[in-house]
Amino acid sequence: MANVVEMTIEKIDEVKSKLGRTLGASMRLRDLIRQVRAARTAAEERAVVRAARTAAEERAVVERESANIRDSFRDEDNKYKCRNMAKLLYIHMLGYPAHFGQVECMKLVGTKDKRFTDIRIGYLGAMLLLDERTEVHLLVTNCLKSHINESDQFVAGLALCTFGSICSVEMCRDLAGEIEKLLIKSTNAYIKKKAALCAFRIVRKVPELIEMFISSTRSLLNEKNHGVLMGGITLVSEMCELSGDVRTHFKRLVPNLVRILKNLLMTGYSPEHDVSGISDPFLQVKILKLLRILGRDDPRASEEMNDILAQVATNTETSKNVGNAILYETVLTIMEIKSESGLRVLAVNILGRFLLNPDKNIRYVALNTLLKTVNVDFNAVQRHRTTIVECLKDPDVSIRRRAMELCFALMNKTNISNMSKEILIFLETADPEFKAECASKMYISTERFSPSYVWHLDTMISVLKLVGNYVPDEVVSAMIQLVSSHTELQSYATISLFRAIQTNQYAQPLLQIAFWSIGEFGDLLIAESEHGAQVTESDVIDVFEQVIPPTLTSIITKEYGVIALAKLATRFTSNVERIQALIRNYQAHMNLELQQRSVEFSNLLRLDELKYGLLERMPVIAHNTLNAAAAPIEQDEAQSNGVESQSLTGSIFNAESDANNVSRTKTDNSGVLADLLLDLVSDSKDSSQVHPTSTNGILIDDIFGSGAPNNTTKSNIPPVQASSSSILDNFFDTPKTEEKPGIMVINQNGIEVQAYVDSTFANDQAEVRFEITNNNPVPIDSFNLQAAVTKAYLIELLPASSLRLEANGISTVTQISKIRQVSKGQQLRMRMKFIYTMKGVQHTIQQDVSKFPGL
Repeated sequence: MANVVEMTIEKIDEVKSKLGRTLGASMRLRDLIRQVRAARTAAEERAVVRAARTAAEERAVVERESANIRDSFRDEDNKYKCRNMAKLLYIHMLGYPAHFGQVECMKLVGTKDKRFTDIRIGYLGAMLLLDERTEVHLLVTNCLKSHINESDQFVAGLALCTFGSICSVEMCRDLAGEIEKLLIKSTNAYIKKKAALCAFRIVRKVPELIEMFISSTRSLLNEKNHGVLMGGITLVSEMCELSGDVRTHFKRLVPNLVRILKNLLMTGYSPEHDVSGISDPFLQVKILKLLRILGRDDPRASEEMNDILAQVATNTETSKNVGNAILYETVLTIMEIKSESGLRVLAVNILGRFLLNPDKNIRYVALNTLLKTVNVDFNAVQRHRTTIVECLKDPDVSIRRRAMELCFALMNKTNISNMSKEILIFLETADPEFKAECASKMYISTERFSPSYVWHLDTMISVLKLVGNYVPDEVVSAMIQLVSSHTELQSYATISLFRAIQTNQYAQPLLQIAFWSIGEFGDLLIAESEHGAQVTESDVIDVFEQVIPPTLTSIITKEYGVIALAKLATRFTSNVERIQALIRNYQAHMNLELQQRSVEFSNLLRLDELKYGLLERMPVIAHNTLNAAAAPIEQDEAQSNGVESQSLTGSIFNAESDANNVSRTKTDNSGVLADLLLDLVSDSKDSSQVHPTSTNGILIDDIFGSGAPNNTTKSNIPPVQASSSSILDNFFDTPKTEEKPGIMVINQNGIEVQAYVDSTFANDQAEVRFEITNNNPVPIDSFNLQAAVTKAYLIELLPASSLRLEANGISTVTQISKIRQVSKGQQLRMRMKFIYTMKGVQHTIQQDVSKFPGL
């Protein structure tokens, strides 16, 4: 009897267990959400200390429900399958694993009774849980094919939405024909609109299928339904962007698009399409984008749309954000097509009104667009200079940055004085993130447009005072080069810098420039007087004694100071003992380089027969990395050729100049052999092509003892390019490929971009190949190389061979550009912009290139 009771109890427990699993599996979605929220609410109540425990509670709720759902999936006849899938999708949205429901999605989609609820949840699950990498993805194609042709428009619509969301290349090829049939034969606007968007996804995924949709797409532009018309315009825009031939084909439809846009403007109030008093602004924006694509570089198509663009620009209401969106697209279209000059002025004036809008987003968009259009119509943008300068005071940091960039783009010889004052006022309260860039751009602008060298020097000294320690090393080198290369400026510069460091002893870049100048031209400093105030040798040494010892002075500044003191020992007649004592103070310094300099200079100053020769003035520094990039293009020439008025800094900050090497001991010996060989074989008159004989007539073969005959003539010796790699290849008999020489257009932040001219303008078209290398220790993703040329040329950048650059120069990405010459007589100039993402942070490098070998 006891055994019977025990068996009965066990059966009851088993039934309860099964019943509990069944009840748990059939829990409604709202109950699961309530449980999860209850766990999260408990976390808030128990504060941060017990947050981990509450996260575990939430995880326990989800895991328990996931187990119940998994058990219910094993029961093929479970009537709660749809409900369980909905709960699983919620679990997936919370970030928990839900992959075990992929097959169940297909079962719901392929259910025999075809309940709409099951199909809807099944397709929703497919869109969320499947992608091209899953094997289950291949099973969807047949279900989609059957449901796309379903008579029920909502079922067909679900299938089309799913196709547009998860289609792969193979699926696109399999179902492209079905989508085309819907575009041609379907009379249902709901289905036709979704089919157009699926076709858009197909041509983006598989561009070679574009021709299949050309004929069917033209009929979409004659549709009355706005949804179908918008889908058709979206599809045409994508096809025209992908293929130049398709764009030429659709240019004949410009009058139709103009007519549609005009009808939207003239149509009265339509409740179905009205948004804030404007008829279907979404469709208007789509049409404007398509007109922009079709009118690009086509004067005839641009002329056909000029009138309607003028109407949109003048008749659109600006009090609502909807109208501003349409005006913004209108401005972009006007600036990109071959529009009339009056129309471009109207577009720039619209952007000027945007700058006065209280909405920060609209002001930012206006500044960003003006920055892009400044090289299209420089004078029109210049009229809004006052409003742009006011944006420098905006509390929003992004607006201030765009305003600063635009101010530098608008600088020329006429307004450089006023604009520099505004920039100096901006620097007084500028954030640290702006100061380095501002200092670099100020040097470039003042060098190109300053009325005199004295004004240039005074302005940059003011910048150095305001920017302080944020001044880049390249600006320090450029300032030293400025003083070195202009004899008439040396005395004035030395006095001005000396006065500056008397009152500002903490700005390290300013101290470095001043120390270099005083060390080189200290004799001129004490020989000149300023407003009757004579500078004595003792005054100069006093400043050195105040500035060099403090710990706030950087090691590099101390090195500049020690070199300057050593040179002053040969230029001053008194106070030599004070100078030598200052130098000896660092003979036991912790920094090895500073210690070495102190010891060597102390010993050198005791050798009267050598010190005057070794410590004489440096030769003139002729070039620096900043003025080499900024000098060639004058403002008026830049405007006539369509080049932006201000060369933005970027890769021009990559190399150490000669001035920097004054204060640094070069410890890197790589490439020393190549440097020595270059010194032997270089020709001072032509450094681009040299022969293997040095200027002294010594054969290079004799240096290496190769036994070459001494009667070898120059005509029998092949020319060698003046680069270390080619010379070494020649010495060691490395086989060389005949490749045209290239130039380094970008070399900054570990990024190298070299340009090779593969073909010249034989038929008014040239081809330039760019090879990009990443020398950083981390890879680069999502890089984008952009290029713009002067008005006499047109450029087309083909897709790059890859969008990822491996670290440490492992891989090289190639990108081809095709340049067409529109008119003769102008030199090719190119502005390059390299945008890339490293460690999740986007970076930008910009550089101007004015010379290409062979072009």
